Amino acid sequence: MDILEQIRLDYERFPQDQSYHLYADDVYFKDPLNEFRGVDRYRRMIGLINRWFKSVELDLHSIEYANPAQINTRWTLRWVAPVPWQPRMSIPGHSELALGADGKVISHIDYWHCSRLSVLGQLFSPQG
Repeated sequence: MDILEQIRLDYERFPQDQSYHLYADDVYFKDPLNEFRGVDRYRRMIGLINRWFKSVELDLHSIEYANPAQINTRWTLRWVAPVPWQPRMSIPGHSELALGADGKVISHIDYWHCSRLSVLGQLFSPQG
């Protein structure tokens, strides 16, 4: 199975059963809240999402090769926050996944199409 198809399947079942073998041991990860190296840290971060948030959905809008060494995705992440009033929250964004010579992901950078403050504000908005 091609890496594009494996990543597409990972988005469908996120945050369960992710294909961590697609990532280099020292993969670089960055999003507006985190920055670190290592597939083990990446696995722990996904595990926290799985444990703390309810009804997590990662809708994939597009996935394509930007060039032979980079995959770009556009997505929306949705979940129910773990607070008593359980607001629905969402983050639209895109990712850039750089591939190494061995075909493994060596860099995964997520960009949010909203501010961290607007995400926090969803906790308190009537719509969630």
